[in-house]
Amino acid sequence: MTEKKLHVAVIFGGRSGEHEVSLLSARSVLSVLDREKYDITEIGITKTGHWLTGNDVLGLFETGREGELLPAIIYPDTAKKGVYYMEGVSGLRKWSDIDVVFPVLHGTFGEDGTIQGLFELADVAYVGAGVVGSAVGMDKGVFKEVMRANDIPVVESVLVLRSEIEKDINAVIEKAEQVSAYPLFAKPANLGSSVGVTKCHNRSDMQEGLMEAASFDRRVLIERGVGNTREIEVSVLGNNEPVASVCGEILPSREFYTYESKYVDGTSVSQIPAQLTAETSEQIREYAVRAYKLIDSAGMARVDFFVEKDTNRIYLNELNTIPGFTKISMYPKLWQASGLPYYQLVDRLIELALERKAERDQTSHMYRSQI
Repeated sequence: MTEKKLHVAVIFGGRSGEHEVSLLSARSVLSVLDREKYDITEIGITKTGHWLTGNDVLGLFETGREGELLPAIIYPDTAKKGVYYMEGVSGLRKWSDIDVVFPVLHGTFGEDGTIQGLFELADVAYVGAGVVGSAVGMDKGVFKEVMRANDIPVVESVLVLRSEIEKDINAVIEKAEQVSAYPLFAKPANLGSSVGVTKCHNRSDMQEGLMEAASFDRRVLIERGVGNTREIEVSVLGNNEPVASVCGEILPSREFYTYESKYVDGTSVSQIPAQLTAETSEQIREYAVRAYKLIDSAGMARVDFFVEKDTNRIYLNELNTIPGFTKISMYPKLWQASGLPYYQLVDRLIELALERKAERDQTSHMYRSQI
């Protein structure tokens, strides 16, 4: 008797500065999903927020032919589980069922808890962290405050609003200079893949960096540039009992690990495992798992650290709840080095999504009065 296939909906693209990165990640994920085990539906979200489905959605997105696809809908209605589309005047039609959603969405509207809220309303299983874990992991300002409150070391920083920058950018620069001497980094609070990040060596750089970051988010994080550091990354996998991979080190080809060095020229290289003392490696992995639990992450995350070369001091930089899945991405490479091949990693993430959904199903949403 043939085992019933799981219906997996892979969602990619999105209204984010990381749209192109998402397409690269989706290509890799789709390439390893076992068609003998899964019925796969592709959903692409355009840069302007249109949801589309059909045949070979990713291929049509990559070639700019999204107009050939059908409008896609996932309803926040538990009676309409599945992927639907509108067909002319005849109305709503069902395209496919959904057992698990695999969001391969980086940044805004994909990694920040917004789409996870839709999945919760629709009562479907999905890969990755829930609403709280996604939102806190995405927001660099809130995340760092949670780490500070729990004695996990992070770099000194200050959070400013776009409205403050627009009102008096010089006052914001003065506030930034109270954090530390230059260099300083200006970053959008809610974005990844180094999009909108500027390393500032002086006031002129800071002015440009603030404007750049504020174009991507209404909240901007300014933090001290940690000098003479190593960039160490760890992958975490699991729900209630997460585990950490071996540590890896990024060796950036540019002044810091920019978007271009990650995805455009591909010149940065990694060393896996990182050459660290056993004590430092274990401390980093412990911080990674603890941070993951603190924000109630689930499924997966990549946790990034700085290690000062002179002092060996560790700083947790950020936690990415939907890390890159491209062929050059650290998250799958770290698990590969830890003994978990890419295709098994994708299968495990789907299993974790189903386990998390089964746990959610145990929660009662109705109060039965004893009166």
